[in-house]
Amino acid sequence: MNPDTVHPIPLLAASLRLTAVPSAVAVSRMFVRHTLTRWKFDDHTETATLIMSELVTNAIKASGITAPEPKPWQINAEHVIGIQLRALEASLYVEVWDRSEAAPVRKNPALEDTSGRGLLLIDALAKRWNIYRSPVGGKVVWAELPLGVPVESPPFDQDHAPLILHPSIRAPRGPVEDQARTALFEHLMETTASVAAASRGNDAI
Repeated sequence: MNPDTVHPIPLLAASLRLTAVPSAVAVSRMFVRHTLTRWKFDDHTETATLIMSELVTNAIKASGITAPEPKPWQINAEHVIGIQLRALEASLYVEVWDRSEAAPVRKNPALEDTSGRGLLLIDALAKRWNIYRSPVGGKVVWAELPLGVPVESPPFDQDHAPLILHPSIRAPRGPVEDQARTALFEHLMETTASVAAASRGNDAI
């Protein structure tokens, strides 16, 4: 086999940076439904939406504003989360960045408790989940879901309608928004590089 032969790895990716307020949870669910419909992975929408909701809720608690209806003057350029969906090989990755270094804590709620089950739900639904700590700061909490089929590259001329969001829910441009963008891209590149290395190893066998 020619060692210079390039074998592109199909990769689908979409991301957003959002203001870290409670309404971002509903927006993240819209993002999942919109993206997976475009990628024709509708069968995985329910599970991915549940996981995204839990991860975004945790991110807002860690570094955002939890008041149900925060006043505009309470929100500043540090109140940012980043969300990302990636499909690589036969896996779908749900990823959420926030600026807090603190890891999410798995709880053991009592039957009568109405919260605290987020990570238990992710444990039950995801193939695996973990934390990626970026050199630029903060953390990406990610969960992997099996797709059952390998990802195929979409045609370059594929048209799709954009997801229209109110400007107030999009994170303002600034250092923290840049952190979110960079950290999610770094995790994308690290994961893709690992897959590429494994693929080259298999080809060499």
